[in-house]
Amino acid sequence: MFETLTDRLQRTFRELSGRGKLREKDIRSGLKDVQMALLEADVSYAVVKDFVKRLQTEALGENILQGLNPTQQLVKIVHDELVDLLGAESAEIEFADQPPTVILLCGLQGSGKTTTAAKLALRLSKAGRRPLLVATDVYRPAAIEQLRQVGEQVEAEVFTLGESDPVRITEAAIAHARSRGYDVVIVDTAGRLSIDDDMMAELAEQAEVAGDPEVLLVVDAMTGQEAVTVAEQFQEALELDGLILTKLDGDARGGAALSARAITGKPIKLVGVGEKLDALEVFHPDRMASRILGMGDVLTLVEKAQETVDQEAAAKLQQRLLTASFDLEDFRDHLRNVRRMGPLDQIMKMIPGMSQQMPDLGPADFDESELDRVEAIINSMTPLERHDPDVLNASRKRRIARGSGTSVQDVNIMLKEFRELSRMMKQITGGGRARIGNMQIGLR
Repeated sequence: MFETLTDRLQRTFRELSGRGKLREKDIRSGLKDVQMALLEADVSYAVVKDFVKRLQTEALGENILQGLNPTQQLVKIVHDELVDLLGAESAEIEFADQPPTVILLCGLQGSGKTTTAAKLALRLSKAGRRPLLVATDVYRPAAIEQLRQVGEQVEAEVFTLGESDPVRITEAAIAHARSRGYDVVIVDTAGRLSIDDDMMAELAEQAEVAGDPEVLLVVDAMTGQEAVTVAEQFQEALELDGLILTKLDGDARGGAALSARAITGKPIKLVGVGEKLDALEVFHPDRMASRILGMGDVLTLVEKAQETVDQEAAAKLQQRLLTASFDLEDFRDHLRNVRRMGPLDQIMKMIPGMSQQMPDLGPADFDESELDRVEAIINSMTPLERHDPDVLNASRKRRIARGSGTSVQDVNIMLKEFRELSRMMKQITGGGRARIGNMQIGLR
């Protein structure tokens, strides 16, 4: 996400850094580049104009122009202003004092409401809550069946009354939730191709029967300026509590994320960052600002590791690293843990400095089939061979290559890189980085 904006901003700061002492015209030129970068990222013109005006007020002060490192100070100013633009602090879903909490997911057709409903149910289930999904999109063909399917995948009950009145379905679902002990009701409301009076009237009625629901607008970030227009129109017609941006991982520009909060005045609460049903994250403005500027996102990286890696197994692996007994089974298990954390290009960009070292880093740089080959090779070995690779002679390597559908050369390359990693492990007392082909994967 934000690849275009990140590349432009980093290029601007590199050019300013190369000039050493900055003059006022250098700052103004740099801010003009920042403005163009934001506009190219599809950020609303009104938002950009106001943003750059605030930057100019801060950046042209005496402290910047006479500072020892004015470019670094300028980067900090841009970072702080981005955080403020994105909402300053993360905003969580507000739960009712008396359950169930009702969450109305609204938005246009195709914005990703139904999938987001399942993602949200899974996220809440992991947090110890008991969500009920409610199908009220009675107008779109197969919408109810789609919710049933994704609900089954996240093991959440789906309440439906078929092609009935959405308001009556909402009311009945809340009563069902109370009687069955569900503490969250997630209502997948009907979408339209465009906003109309009937749609808004129906949503208002659903909100009324729900009492005081959490109303979240689901917006497709890849629609750019149109996403911001939709958010603005919904906010005018319906009192929103926040936004959920979907498909943020597929939007190289990311302007919707930067504009939506500023224009609606409502916080971005969650973001969809992948197709998998666990790819829904809390939106952290400070972390997002750091990622936009190529500074990485260590906190999110740590959280992903904590969510996906068995802590007891990780402790055992660390002990084996410290005692230099790290073998191919450990190597395979670690690769599996890393892959569970998400797409490798996204994981690498969370490491501070990686965007500067590898500015063109993208999905194409991470051929995950290479990891499939590594795992297939290790799986084709006997337990003895995995624990003691030194026993691998030419005959064994040919057998492993046949069993894994690879070549002896592939087996040799994997073994060479594993041995390099093992030697490195003997020289350190903590984490490190494993290199696989053209990829570096952090180890803990």
